[in-house]
Amino acid sequence: MSARLLAFDLGAESGRGILGRFDGERLELSELRRFPNGPVRLFKSLYWDPLRLFSELLETLRCYAGQHGGQLDAIGIDAWGVDFALLGPGDILLENPRSYRDPRTEGMLERAFEIVPREEIFQRTGIQFMRLNTLYQLLAMREAGSPLLDLAQHLLLMPDLFNFFLTGVKRSEFTNATTTQLYDPSLGSWSWELVERLGLPARILPDIADPGTVVGALLPDIAAEVGLEAVPVIAPATHDTGSAVAAVPAETDDFAYISSGTWSLMGVELAQPLVSDQALAYNFTNEGGVGSYRFLKNIMGLWLVQECRRAWRQQGRDFSYAQLSGLAEEAAPFSALVDPDDETFL
Repeated sequence: MSARLLAFDLGAESGRGILGRFDGERLELSELRRFPNGPVRLFKSLYWDPLRLFSELLETLRCYAGQHGGQLDAIGIDAWGVDFALLGPGDILLENPRSYRDPRTEGMLERAFEIVPREEIFQRTGIQFMRLNTLYQLLAMREAGSPLLDLAQHLLLMPDLFNFFLTGVKRSEFTNATTTQLYDPSLGSWSWELVERLGLPARILPDIADPGTVVGALLPDIAAEVGLEAVPVIAPATHDTGSAVAAVPAETDDFAYISSGTWSLMGVELAQPLVSDQALAYNFTNEGGVGSYRFLKNIMGLWLVQECRRAWRQQGRDFSYAQLSGLAEEAAPFSALVDPDDETFL
C-alpha cells in the first residue's frame, strides 16, 4: 500500500509543509514549502494572524497539486499549545487569537489560586503553572469583563482552528487540549468543576478526539480552489511536541527526549500522569501524548536566538542562523553570562 501524506508543522517563528511518501515499508519525507510566522503587536497586545497563516496553508496545497496532481491521501496539522480562537454566532472569528506572550495574563496565577488552591489545580490537571496557559488567558478575559466571553459559542485551539477552516468541523484534539490546564486525566474530559469554579463558560469547550481521528474531508470549495480531490483531514498529535515525541525512533519505552524549537522540552513518556508532591514542587507537567503522557519540564529554547535575530534585523543587520552559528564559534568565550531560565525570559 502506498500513500501520499501532507503534514503542516506550525511554529511560533515559521510554518512548513512536509510531504511524506509511504511505500508500505518506508516513509520518505521532503520539505514542500516553508513560510514565516510571528505575533503582531497592536498597541499593548500581541496577536497571531490566523487568516494569513491559513492563506499559507492554501498556497502550500496549491504547490502540492501543481507538482504532484490532485490525488492526496491525507492532511494533518500540528501547532503550538495553549493559544485559542473564539467563534461567535455564525462561526465568526470574534478576535485575532492572542499570543501566549501577551501581557494580559500578568497576575492571573495569583488570582486563580485565590479561587482554587494551587495544589488542587495540579491534582486535577497535572499541568505545570505558567501564566501563558489557556486557563489564565480565559481568566484574564473574565477579570477584565471581556464581552467576547459572552458572545463566544466555541473555543478552538490553534490547530483545531485550522482544521475547522479546512473541513467545517469544530473539535479539539487530546494532546493540545491537555495543554490548556483545563483537562482532567482522571475523568478523560474537561475538568468541568474547575471550569465552573473559575467562572469560565463551559459551553464553549468542544468535544475532544484522540490523535489519529479523521476530522472530516477537505471542503469542496477549498478542494476546487487548490486543485485537489476530496482529501481526509486527520488530527495527528496536534500539539507539536506530541508529534515530535511520537516520532522518536526509540526501540524501547525507556528513553528520555529533548525537543527543541522556540521552547525546549525535556522529559519521558509515561502510561499515566505523575501528579506527586515532588512533581508539583519542581513544576513538571503531564501533557497528553499518543497513547501516553509526556512528563516533562519546559526549559529555554531557541527563543533567545530568535529574539536576538529579530532585534538585529530591526537595526538593519539581517543575519541567517548559519551566520549566527559562525559568529558564535568565533566569539571569545565567557565574555558574557546569560541565565536562560531566568523568569524574565521564561
